[in-house]
Amino acid sequence: MGLEEIVPSIALILVLILVLPGFIKSNLKKKIFFKNLSIWGIIVLVLMIFLYFIFNEKN
Repeated sequence: MGLEEIVPSIALILVLILVLPGFIKSNLKKKIFFKNLSIWGIIVLVLMIFLYFIFNEKN
């Protein structure tokens, strides 16, 4: 695992630490929390699939 993989991983973890408390505070009710969490999950999944096809198009 090279430095080019470690630095972005640390940056993503730090952003998660900064954003997560506000996200949880604004979603105190379980129903709203899981609704927002599922929306974000779908967004991340679509983005990952999109990026997978872009970066594997070269092969």
